[in-house]
Amino acid sequence: MDTSVENFLAELEIQRRASPHTLDAYRRDLARLSELAAGAELPTLKTPQLRRGLMQLHAQELAPRSIARTLSAWRSYYTWLARRGVIALNPAEGLRAPKRPRTLPKALGIDQAAALLDGPATVPGTSLANEPLQVRDAAIFELFYSSGLRLSELVGLDWPGGLDLAAGEVTVTGKRQKTRKVPVGDKALTALQAWLALRPQFVRDEQPALFLGRNGTRLTPRQVQGRLAQWAQRQGVGVHVHPHMLRHSFASHVLQSSGDLRAVQEMLGHASIAATQIYTHLDFQHLAKIYDAAHPRAKNK
Repeated sequence: MDTSVENFLAELEIQRRASPHTLDAYRRDLARLSELAAGAELPTLKTPQLRRGLMQLHAQELAPRSIARTLSAWRSYYTWLARRGVIALNPAEGLRAPKRPRTLPKALGIDQAAALLDGPATVPGTSLANEPLQVRDAAIFELFYSSGLRLSELVGLDWPGGLDLAAGEVTVTGKRQKTRKVPVGDKALTALQAWLALRPQFVRDEQPALFLGRNGTRLTPRQVQGRLAQWAQRQGVGVHVHPHMLRHSFASHVLQSSGDLRAVQEMLGHASIAATQIYTHLDFQHLAKIYDAAHPRAKNK
């Protein structure tokens, strides 16, 4: 890959504290640009060449969201080159990605969340509830829903570390290495205490991770995704559940109850209120359903 790209990525990592996930995405998007450039040096590309590249991505039926992300990476790279004096103008500046359809995040209903967390696998005295890995999973999913953590934040937790059982809060490091404190509810605290009583039997080589696998290593995001999908199916939730859906559910349900958008923004760790405002649409959908069901003149009957 072009040396300038590697220097750009190094600066993202060191100065902007970009996460490994973000760096991988930038690397993929800039590698795609290199392929479209057909051997030309990336700093020499002009706006018409970049526009043709976007048209090729569209012709390949790449999703509008993916094209927009790719263009954003290209724009950031050329902005960086311009600031360093390598190029005079940013050739990506005037380009526009195709409009993305507005999609609302999928959230569980309150009854679905209750089914997920209070179903057969958590009934005291059952074989499932007494199985150590089930106890661990219950703690993971309760914490997800209680505190609205990102998947990367949850698997990155250590013990002892950011979790303060006495204070009922968890400190996590989110995007761009920003830390925040989030409350942990009573049910999640109870589930975490049950897991911590069993955790020592899984510890190997002083592994600090809060959530450990059978072999004593830190759980990976993919493992958590798989366990949650299996758990939801076993609990009879009726929909495919993924970790981000629990984060969306947390945000939607807290907003429905409190109406405090700023508080939800803080707890989610959003840098901008605009990212949080999408949950107001979910909240309106909830209110609209109640209205349609309850108001005598809402619909023709």
